Amino acid sequence: MNVKIRKIVTIVEETRSEIGRPVDPPTRRAAAIAVIENPFAGRYQEDLSQLIDAGEELGGLLAERAVAALGIEGSHAESYGKAAAVGENGELEHAAALLHPKLGAPVRKVLGTGAALIPSSKKRGGPGVVLDVPLGHKDAAFVRSHFDGMEVRITDAPRANEIVVAVAVTDSGRPLPRVGGLRKEEIKGVDGLR
Repeated sequence: MNVKIRKIVTIVEETRSEIGRPVDPPTRRAAAIAVIENPFAGRYQEDLSQLIDAGEELGGLLAERAVAALGIEGSHAESYGKAAAVGENGELEHAAALLHPKLGAPVRKVLGTGAALIPSSKKRGGPGVVLDVPLGHKDAAFVRSHFDGMEVRITDAPRANEIVVAVAVTDSGRPLPRVGGLRKEEIKGVDGLR
């Protein structure tokens, strides 16, 4: 692996009750987060291919970790999302280079499918910055029950010359969804929308 990883953190969140009502089966979501060195911190670099390639490496690694944390087969994952936060010496384009050109294909390979765009967010911040990972159904963007997000943070990252990169997956939608829209049982999975 060419990317320099300082640490990897995996978080699993399981909701068993919502506003006093049981959630059965519980909804679960997991995020795998890597803290990496930013090779371009503090300087402008026209060619970001090193970060683009790092995104490809991280996509598979983090998706595998998140799926394993849920204890499911990748094909049973329902939603996904990605996010990155650059330290103060980085720029948002560094996060974009990691997230957009190549990270998605290995995530989809781990999950077996993924016709919908992978929702993403990026920001700049210091150690402990909150990273909101948006979530959406992996095969159909119009499934409202899966419009969600997962908040993660690492207390000592990103440092000024680091980037925090996260991939999140779920085994379900939100707890007790009831705002209508396309249901997961109605997904055709052809165009990434329905």
